[in-house]
Amino acid sequence: MNIYVGNLSLETTEDELRGTFTAFGAVASVIIMNDKYIGSGQTTGYGYVEMVSKSEGLAAIAGLAGKILRNQPLSIVEALPLSDKKSIKPPIIKNYHRSNRSRQRNAKVS
Repeated sequence: MNIYVGNLSLETTEDELRGTFTAFGAVASVIIMNDKYIGSGQTTGYGYVEMVSKSEGLAAIAGLAGKILRNQPLSIVEALPLSDKKSIKPPIIKNYHRSNRSRQRNAKVS
């Protein structure tokens, strides 16, 4: 189970976050997102914890929601799965013809 952890202090480490979640079960992975795009590498204040089982993950969410870690109350929810972009279809726009648009524009100008 993948868990979103928000409102992290910028000083929080992945090992510290792993230790917090280990009390509720086995932790598969921990990642704290950082600002690598502008080159600073500073953490962005949120991350993801992957628990081995869903029951342990739900127990961690219930037990840690609002817990104070480094003077910050944690915001914890189950992370949503990534969407499958193939299943998203573009919207269908009816009565949209380029030729009709240009005729309407010319009619208004005259």
